[in-house]
Amino acid sequence: MNSHDDNSKLNLYGKLIVEFEKPLIKKTLDFCKGNQIKTAEMLGINRNTLRKKIKELKINIKKQPEWIIQKLF
Repeated sequence: MNSHDDNSKLNLYGKLIVEFEKPLIKKTLDFCKGNQIKTAEMLGINRNTLRKKIKELKINIKKQPEWIIQKLF
């Protein structure tokens, strides 16, 4: 086996994406109180890309109840 074969089997990038993408999106959504526009901006991705990732990764969005939002403003 050569080192190229070893590297292709490792797929480090793919493993890291699987490990970190979902928690990163979930934490950022929580921080932004479920606001997808703000979350996408913080992550540096398009809102449609975020929505696609939310669906693919089966992420539940916790939005703040309307009365809490109104109370804040």
